[in-house]
Amino acid sequence: MFGKSKKNSGKVRAKAGAADTLITRDTKITGSIHFTGVLYVDGHVVGDIAADEAEMSLLTIGKHGVVEGQVDVPHVVILGRVEGDVYASEHIELESSAHVDGDVYYKLIEMAMGAEVNGKLVHREQKLLNHDKKAAATADKDNTKGQKVEAKANADAKASSTPSATH
Repeated sequence: MFGKSKKNSGKVRAKAGAADTLITRDTKITGSIHFTGVLYVDGHVVGDIAADEAEMSLLTIGKHGVVEGQVDVPHVVILGRVEGDVYASEHIELESSAHVDGDVYYKLIEMAMGAEVNGKLVHREQKLLNHDKKAAATADKDNTKGQKVEAKANADAKASSTPSATH
């Protein structure tokens, strides 16, 4: 997981030639994508990507691939860039060239040295339903605001309780 071993340990993985659907490097798609099977993205997708849970679908985002939107797929391999939240209900693999600007919700995760996640890593045993995803995102934002307010209140309380040096 953290080394440079090139052994394949039975991982679910797709190469561009083995994909059911291929979005090539010079292709840009605007709009949501829903698929089953194997999707390999080495181009640019502006929109959400989702796959059925019943199928053991796999999304691979190649080194040149960029996804601007939410990803909701059971198995995800990222070598490129995702700007949005990622929901991998089964397994996610973040290669050394991966860059995610968003939260990553996962059941099992593999992360290579050099992979970047600018967001939270959140372990989930069970798949989040769409309404649960919205609630989790809202709760996370509210919690962050609450922590800032609490920290400010604590700082104000300390400042007012500090004895003054004047006699």
